[in-house]
Amino acid sequence: MYAIIETGGKQYKVCEGDVIRVEKLAASNGKYVFDSVLAVGNDNDFKFGTPKVDGASVEASVIGNGKAKKVIVYKYKPKKTFHKKKGHRQPFTELKIEKING
Repeated sequence: MYAIIETGGKQYKVCEGDVIRVEKLAASNGKYVFDSVLAVGNDNDFKFGTPKVDGASVEASVIGNGKAKKVIVYKYKPKKTFHKKKGHRQPFTELKIEKING
């Protein structure tokens, strides 16, 4: 069984037992429930929402929070003395999908 969920402005296809990284959530440890389920399906039964499936939810356990690898932003203008270097690390929450209720 799989589901398509929406969080942080992105959509994720998840199955039970998957470990995913999403935009940072306000959940430190414990459980998190996704109510924004766009589709639920298995081998021969599919449900698509308009825009969300009624009564469907996905339960996940929070593994932890962290930061992704650093992305370097470097700007310069040729023939001038303008150089600007900046780094960014995007925060994320790592989740393990426990149960899909469809």
